[in-house]
Parts: sequence; structure tokens; C-alpha cells
Amino acid sequence: MAEDAPRRHPTLDEVAGLAGVSRSVASRALNNAPHVSRAKREAVERAVRQLGYVPNPTARALATRQTGAAALVVSGEDPSIFADPFFAQVIVGASAALEEADLHLMLCLAATDRGRKRVEELLLSRGADGVMLMALREDDPLARMAQEAAMPVVFGGRPVGPAPRWYVDVDNVGGAREATEYLISLGRTRVAAICGRLDTEAGRARYRGYRDAMLAAGLDPFTPQEGDFTEPSGAAAMAALLAHHPDVDAVFAANDNMAAGALRTLREAGRTVPADVAVVGFDDLTVARIADPPLTTVHQPITALGREMARMLVALIDGQDPTPLILPTRLVPRSSA
Repeated sequence: MAEDAPRRHPTLDEVAGLAGVSRSVASRALNNAPHVSRAKREAVERAVRQLGYVPNPTARALATRQTGAAALVVSGEDPSIFADPFFAQVIVGASAALEEADLHLMLCLAATDRGRKRVEELLLSRGADGVMLMALREDDPLARMAQEAAMPVVFGGRPVGPAPRWYVDVDNVGGAREATEYLISLGRTRVAAICGRLDTEAGRARYRGYRDAMLAAGLDPFTPQEGDFTEPSGAAAMAALLAHHPDVDAVFAANDNMAAGALRTLREAGRTVPADVAVVGFDDLTVARIADPPLTTVHQPITALGREMARMLVALIDGQDPTPLILPTRLVPRSSA
């Protein structure tokens, strides 16, 4: 008679599946780590008994070093950036996904040398189980810090330069191209672009999408009129466009805040939207719906961006190796174009 095959040991993933929790929650529950609810801890204990699971000593040692928190780090100059509707939606999505994994969300703003130093200490000291980085600019020191980090790091939006190993982004090029193609389909031929900061990948990618659509239609792209993604910068950029190109008949703005600024300048200049100048934004924030006229824009799934960043980070914390993710965009026609 053949010998019985050796009995396979149950895995932590199987324990987590039976208990109905994530792998990281199961790991923290087994190691008496904080930030695990009583109900989830008891569910894990039942699964362990049912499966006969025996923890791996090495895995146990690693798990006991977990802090039960993940950090969202934004590289910006203004502390009010977290009140921006865009980042508010990112926070909502990330917080919900981390709550499912019983991880707390820490918010960090790297706005000053002191702030960046604190973030560097966080990255190198394992002051959190993982970090999500957003709003990086070209040559941002946080990108280098991330490469040297002692913990998993996920980028929200690709930084300028080589793509990092783990990131979640939206289809910036495709969304901007679709917006510009839509304006051209309306018969507009003098289509200008108010782009975001050109030291960010989002700013560059959205201008590339605009330029690609213009060239494909046999039209000359305008030189990018740069803003900083705020309403005042959009208003100033639109004023500059009218001064240099008074015959402009359409504008693609790289976000809704700048598009709203463009609408204000056009109204003050006596231009009718969309009869004289059609305007399309990007984001589909609340400002797009309440603008006068309501703003045609490119919807990007901002809450999903935060959620998928957090899910990717939890997967890394759990020892998995997820692949980068690009989220789709779609055009939302309204009255401005």
C-alpha cells in the first residue's frame, strides 16, 4: 500500500478567508496586535481552531512589528490642500479601504523642510505599516525617500520620470484626448489648453492628450498656458489667452478648478459660454455641477483612486506583489460645451 501523502498545513490566507477578514487583520489578530475588533479577533480564533492552523514563527515575528496604521503623504505647499474636494474624496476612498483592513489612516503634509524631514523619519523608521504618496513634483525628494523606505510605498498618480513599481493612476492622456476631440467635434478649431503644473506628471499627461487630439485633427496645438490647478490660476491663464489669442473658440482646462476660473474670466470679458467659447474641465468635482453654466468635464473616479491605493498598500503589507493600476475616465457633457 502506498504511503499516505503528508498532510498539507493550512495557510494564513485560508484562515483569513474562513474568518471573513483580510490577511493583515488575521495576522494582527493571531499576534495580539492592536486595532483589531473583538468580533474579528474571535472569528480568526474560530478559523484557527477549525483549520488547525499553526503560525509560522518568522511570520509571527514580522507581524508583531506592525503599527496598525497607514500614512497618506501629500507633497504640497498649502496646509489647506486636504480641504480641496479632490483630496477629500481620495481620503474618503482610502479611509474606507483601510477600515476594512482594520488599519488607521494618518495624514501627513510635506510642505516644509521640517515636514519632509518628519516624513523621511516615518519612511525609514517603520512608523507606519505602509505609505501612500501623492502630488509629487519633478525632482521631489519624497520620491528618493520612497526608494529607500523600510516599508511598502504606493504612489497615487505616477511621478515624473521612471514609473515606480507600485502605483494607481487615472488615464490622464486618454481623458484629455477625449475632451479635446469632443470640442473639435463641435466645430471648434481654435482650441486652447490651460494645463496644470508641468512639473507634475498629471499636468504633462493631460497636455499630451490635448496635443495628440489637435495634431490628429490637423490643427495646431496652442502653447500650454500653465496654471497650478487652482481657480485663480485658471482665471489668470484665461486672461492671458484672451490677450494673446482673442479668436480662441474653445478651451480645455486640466482640472475643474481652473475651468471655473476660465468661466469667470470669460464672463467678465463679455464672452458667452458656449456660444463664443466652449469650455471643458477635468475631474467632475462639485464645482463642475454648480458652475454657471454647468461644466462639461472629464470624470475621473477620485474616490476609487484612494480606495485602490489603499487596497494595493494592504496587499503589499500582506506580502503580495500587486500590479500597477490605471483607472478609466469618461466625458460628462453639460452646458459649457
